[in-house]
Amino acid sequence: MKNVGLFFGSFNPIHVGHLIVANSMLELTDLDEVWFVVSPQNPFKERKTLLADHHRLQMVRVAIEDNYNMRASDVEMHLPIPSYTVVTLAHLADKYPDKRFSIIMGGDNLENFRRWRNYEYILEHYDLFVYPRPGSELGDLADHPHVHIVDVPMMDISSSYIRSMIAQGHSPKYMLTEPVFQYLTEMHFYEK
Repeated sequence: MKNVGLFFGSFNPIHVGHLIVANSMLELTDLDEVWFVVSPQNPFKERKTLLADHHRLQMVRVAIEDNYNMRASDVEMHLPIPSYTVVTLAHLADKYPDKRFSIIMGGDNLENFRRWRNYEYILEHYDLFVYPRPGSELGDLADHPHVHIVDVPMMDISSSYIRSMIAQGHSPKYMLTEPVFQYLTEMHFYEK
């Protein structure tokens, strides 16, 4: 049974920090695959800097196209909004009974994990692979038997920083894979 790490995010855009986390998880844990679960835009919120779902999904696809054990997932785009992780996990367990799913998250999410819907159920039935984030405390859940802290290099690269650079006319070239950089440039995304 393959162990799949689910890496949830808006990936607006996906950057090298995301890829370093995913690769580190594959190398340093028992995960066989990492699926980038692209979160849908909430239709009740106006978010001008959030690209359309299909563009963010396509950027993930081009970022990982040469990596056979990573994949882009649009599963949450076909589930009710707002998307709750516990619902996504149940859906995936039904659809892929031959896979064991785990969650990849940053330390900031672990800090706030008790706010998640049905967090107790998730903790009881799923492993959480947690990477440190600058400025976040892991909290007492770090000692839970299903929580695994993974020593991933800490980088302070964010999608919002990349969007801000582009809006100011600067190039984020080396913070993105070449295919993602080309895609963003050709589509003129995030430019003012």
